Amino acid sequence: MDHLRLARQLDFLREADKLKGVTRASTLTDQSRPENSAEHSWQAALGALIWLPEVETEMMDRIIAMLLLHDLVEIDAGDQPIDLPHDAQALALAETAAADRLFALLPEDQGPGLRALWEEFEAMQSEAARLAKTVDFAIPVLQVWAANPRRADHELVARDNTATGRARHIATTRPALFDYLHAEMTSGAPETVARSAFLAEADRLKGIDRATTLCDASRHENSAEHSWHLALYALVLGEHAPEGVSLSRVMRMLLLHDLVEIDAGDVPIYAQTAEGQAETEAAELAAATRLFGLLPEGEGAPLLALWQEFEAARTPDAQFAKALDRFQPPLQNLASGGVSWRAHNATFEMVEARVGAPIARSMPAFWDHIAPQIRDFLG
Repeated sequence: MDHLRLARQLDFLREADKLKGVTRASTLTDQSRPENSAEHSWQAALGALIWLPEVETEMMDRIIAMLLLHDLVEIDAGDQPIDLPHDAQALALAETAAADRLFALLPEDQGPGLRALWEEFEAMQSEAARLAKTVDFAIPVLQVWAANPRRADHELVARDNTATGRARHIATTRPALFDYLHAEMTSGAPETVARSAFLAEADRLKGIDRATTLCDASRHENSAEHSWHLALYALVLGEHAPEGVSLSRVMRMLLLHDLVEIDAGDVPIYAQTAEGQAETEAAELAAATRLFGLLPEGEGAPLLALWQEFEAARTPDAQFAKALDRFQPPLQNLASGGVSWRAHNATFEMVEARVGAPIARSMPAFWDHIAPQIRDFLG
């Protein structure tokens, strides 16, 4: 493995962590706080899987990639609420400058390809981009109508958005979804109702805090933004996967893998005990059964099976997904000054046993890259 190349990719992924600090006008459905652009990007990518089940795999991969990348420029340019006046030309220039900087962090033969996906999404001229925009526009409207309690000011924005704003685009690509959202979720086809109910329930993952903090140690990350970050890891680091691994399946696993924490909560890896493992597994299976059971018959079962495959970690796809899931937290810890390591009195031997082994099983070069840094940090 080219470790200089990997280092550039990890620099990009660490910089991407800043998207978790970009606040949006949208709020969580429980109204506890505004959401951020990273967790929105996760829910949008998940929304593509759920709302567009008939889209073939290659196009879906492209749509998911666009939605993982689409808001990265907000790290520099910020989020622009749709109901507030702004200088569109100045915003476009700021976002272009942000794209110039961010994608240049990647290797020269990789950055332009990912930037081209961002540009394709922005131009909205391809079918994949139009469908990605459909989901991007639909998720905030869903959040408004699913909120408890609802906010009157957000309701006004949502009504205007579907009546005359950019969400009118949904009527062209997904008329049944548009009718459901425009009717404020009071009537719709059973499939649309079920899929939307699942995505509204998924919003709760944004309220599940993890032991790991953001790179700047400003707060603990939540499981929704962690899931976005991991799917982005797969997109960027997928070239290093063992031969035969399906990155398409890996990205889907990572978008889904922590949904069970809505019911079961997050158990920090350094706090897990052998006695509690069986209890945790049972709680997570019950959660998975409930959550995927919200979806229409025939759609939930394959996603449940994919989640179970990830948990079992016996296939090459699941092992690579697990390796990424274990690879990201040490990088966050190294950047933050070891917040969660210190909180659990972690030693290098603990990290090696609980994190290093799953990484090395699929991607020994990843562990070889970070193990010396962890040893030096923990002593």
